[in-house]
Amino acid sequence: MIEWTTRPGLTPYPVALETMAARIAAVRAGTAPEQVWLVEHPPLYTAGTSARPEDLREAARFPTFSAGRGGQWTYHGPGQRIAYVLLDLTRSHGRVPARDVRAFVEGLEEWLIRALARLGVAGERRAGRIGIWVVAPDGSEAKIAAIGVRVTRWVSWHGIALNVAPDLGHFSGIVPCGIAEHGVTSLKALGRGADMAAADAALFGAFGEVFGGLASS
Repeated sequence: MIEWTTRPGLTPYPVALETMAARIAAVRAGTAPEQVWLVEHPPLYTAGTSARPEDLREAARFPTFSAGRGGQWTYHGPGQRIAYVLLDLTRSHGRVPARDVRAFVEGLEEWLIRALARLGVAGERRAGRIGIWVVAPDGSEAKIAAIGVRVTRWVSWHGIALNVAPDLGHFSGIVPCGIAEHGVTSLKALGRGADMAAADAALFGAFGEVFGGLASS
């Protein structure tokens, strides 16, 4: 069984990195189960391995951290659901075959799309743009969820960030994921009225559809 854990309050980013590193070592050693770990962070910016310095527009606005995950600059803050996905990829998980990182990322995308559908939102993929996007009636596009992962000796860490009701103005301090021509949105901005509990329930319900089995809560 995959352990499903929610940490209350705001988790400092260094604590999250330390906790994830310890957990993936334990997963690899077989001394702890795989885990989906749900958290919220205080306002901060994280840089992935492809982050460009010029995409950090307001360096003094919030603390910045090197995340060690793939991707570029990302904002984390209250009202955003972070799900850290710590899985042993040497074995298959539902529709995701073993030792296939690309399929794992596609599985995360599908998980988010199915969770958003449960909340009445049509999430979509875009070629060349990691993450999940929504389309407004006027045809404009905005990102509602980001994906950034790292795989260490075939155990995954980091994961996804779903915008439930964050302060979208906080994204202006960076070029989110290196994409300047499109904005960001949230469930609140779309008028869905979903709170964190509803978002968590949707994520929990959709997880087994993609990764197989049932997560233990």
